[in-house]
This record gives sequence, C-alpha cells and structure tokens, in this order.
Amino acid sequence: MSGAIPRRNRICGKEEMDLKGRDFLKLLDFSAEEIVYLLDLAAELKEKKKQGVLVDSLKGKNVVLIFEKTSTRTRCAFEVAAHDLGMGTTYLDPSGSQIGKKESIADTAEVLSGMFEGIEYRGYGQEIVEELARHSRVPVWNGLTNEFHPTQMLADALTIREHFGRLEGIRLTYLGDARYNTGNSLMVLCAKLGMHFTACTSAKYFPEGELVKQCEELAAASGGSITLTEDVDAGTRGADVVCTDVWVSMGEPDEIWAERIEDLKGYQVNKRVMENAGPQAVFMHCLPAFHDLKTKIGAEVGKKFGITEMEVTDEVFASEQSLVFQEAENRMHTIKAVMAATLGWSR
Repeated sequence: MSGAIPRRNRICGKEEMDLKGRDFLKLLDFSAEEIVYLLDLAAELKEKKKQGVLVDSLKGKNVVLIFEKTSTRTRCAFEVAAHDLGMGTTYLDPSGSQIGKKESIADTAEVLSGMFEGIEYRGYGQEIVEELARHSRVPVWNGLTNEFHPTQMLADALTIREHFGRLEGIRLTYLGDARYNTGNSLMVLCAKLGMHFTACTSAKYFPEGELVKQCEELAAASGGSITLTEDVDAGTRGADVVCTDVWVSMGEPDEIWAERIEDLKGYQVNKRVMENAGPQAVFMHCLPAFHDLKTKIGAEVGKKFGITEMEVTDEVFASEQSLVFQEAENRMHTIKAVMAATLGWSR
C-alpha cells in the first residue's frame, strides 16, 4: 500500500500525527518525529493496559499474520495487541500459506487485502514484504526480514527511554554479527534519533557499506554517530546500552556454527564487557538467547561444540543490568501502537 502523507490535528491539546494507511516496513521510511510519535503512543497504550482501560475501538477489523519464520514474541505480541484493539487475527504458519509457492506475492496481497484490514509478514528477504506492500490495499507490517526488524527497534527504543528517560545522546554498542536485521536496524534507529551506535565485531561482520554511509549521513543531521570497531575495550567503554543477538540461525549447517563461534567468541557479552561499559550500562537482547544449556538446541550445540554459553553469559543475562524481559514485553505495546496508528485507532 502506498504510504499516505502524514496529517496532523489537535486532540486534547496535543498534536496528533495521522499515520493511517501507512505501511511499516523499515525505520528508514519514517522520520524521527514519526518514530517518537509511535513511541509516545506505545507508552500511552501501555499505561492504559496497566490501568485496565479498554482500547478496543478497532472492533470488527481483522488482521492476518504471515509467519514464514516462526517466533514466540512476535506472534504473541501481534495477537495480544490485536485482541486488545478489538480485532480478530488469522495466523498462517510456514505450512499454512502458499505465498511465493502456488500463489505469487502480488496475488496473495490482492486476496488478503479483500479479507483483512492489515497484513503482517515475518520471513526472508526485505523484497518480499516490500512487494506485498506494493500490491496491498491495506497496511503491511514487517515482523522481521533478513535485512530489517523495525518492530523490535520500537520495543528497544521504548525500553531504553523508560530506563534512561531519554534517547538522544545514548551510547549503544552492538556486539556479534552486525550484518543482518538486528544490527542494521539498531544502526538506523540510532542514526535517526541522535544516538551513538557502535558495531563492535570482526570486520567481516560489519554492516553493509552503503547502509553504513546512509546512516552516517542521518547521524550527522541528528547529532548521533556511527562507529565500526574490532576493539572490544574501546567499543564498549562508556556504553549506556550493550546489545547482542544469536550468532547463528537455527537450521544452518554445522560448519557455519563452527565458523561463527570461532570468529565471534571474542565478542561475547560477559561480566568483563559490562564492567568496561560502566555501572550505568544495561544489557539488551531481542531473544531467544543462548545463555545456558536449558533448551534442546542449546544442549545439542553445547555437546557438539563444547560450550555452555554463546553470545551472552548467563551471569549477565540474569543480572540486574539485564532489561531483556521488559524489552520483550514492550514488543506488544509498540506493535499495538503501530497497528493502532496505521489503522486509524481513536481514543
């Protein structure tokens, strides 16, 4: 669906930004003002939920959730958020959709647009969700692609703002494989909102050059900065937020696991890293995390490669500096804000 021009009016003495009809595909499509508006709306909706205030003004609407990659947090966040807004949901798992197999992406978009008021897609290439949006007559939301993870970024930003009381000037360091959705999207978020982003990893895992250049230009305008470094001490010193993500996606071959573990073992988030960052630093992770052997996959990988933890130690994951579960909850509040804003929710 083509992006509508944002409109503004006054409600209860506050400026209200109208994002009705917009797709939510990547943060690069949104201004800093629009991103902050979505965060403010998420905070408002979160407070209403805590107070037991109903916000179900979207009764009668329905949304479809296409999951070519499964997820606990994203699915639950969309389903609960839609329910709170009064909407129904239809979930299509990897075996439940013919998208790109028996039916083209364009045809799928046309069909679903006639049945639903919104379409969520979580899967593979960014080009898939972009094509869905081009052919859809209703808003399309990106639940995750290989390149970008915008709903996670809103949750991260809300969590950071709740903890520090601000976003501008925050120093955020990402350790691990920074080439894909989480690393890319955190870099964009920081560049848009005047934050200082550092990718701290082996040079072969730095974000793609053109995106780095684009983010450097955005950061220069917002007062933020972009830094790429292989030096863990320099990269984490004074960081307010230390982030990481899993090093390997499930289903990748053993040789990839062996390569990533060898390449990235020096970029694990552990007690030394957090101490180097300082007492103000918090730890964030979009989950799931390989921080112990208490899962089937974790036990298998631990036995095969002789490790008990990967991208983060259990000591850090379970520490008072860890905001991972607050961050996970905020997925629901921020996704609710995205759906509410783009579907025309009214107070």
